[in-house]
Amino acid sequence: MSDKPKISPEDKDLFRQSVGKVNRLSNDRANPDRPQPAPQPSQTRADEAQVSQDSLSDEYDPGDIEAGDELIFSRPGIQRSVLRKLRRGQPGIEKELDLHGLTVDEARTALASFLHNCKAQGIRCARVIHGKGHSSHQQRPVLKGKVNSWLRQREEVLAFCSAQPADGG
Repeated sequence: MSDKPKISPEDKDLFRQSVGKVNRLSNDRANPDRPQPAPQPSQTRADEAQVSQDSLSDEYDPGDIEAGDELIFSRPGIQRSVLRKLRRGQPGIEKELDLHGLTVDEARTALASFLHNCKAQGIRCARVIHGKGHSSHQQRPVLKGKVNSWLRQREEVLAFCSAQPADGG
């Protein structure tokens, strides 16, 4: 059974008389029926990344942290057993960021982007390698203290600690 209505020959003749002579138009435009791609919130993503980067301040005393010092932090409400497992290296590392050789500004941007991506991907445990500062001006860990400070400023970071000596300390 056809869904098209049947047009009588009289109706066809009447239509042709009313419309008259018809010339086909050429069209060089794109097919309007083609589905449009989904809009991408590129500016929103750029703004969020900038806010993340700007929210990481550099206010810390570099004399507070030495090369061998262990970093440890947890937000209120985090169970001690979770921090204990983290210190033992028991949760599996799902993603890693290596900041070796980066300047402070490059490291800040890389860390902000890394944390944003981890949150978006549902990563629960990640490793950030800050380096030991052997290439720095005073042979001291520059990024270690900054990463410590930056991680504490991010609400999505619930806890962190220094890696096991076997994993770089």
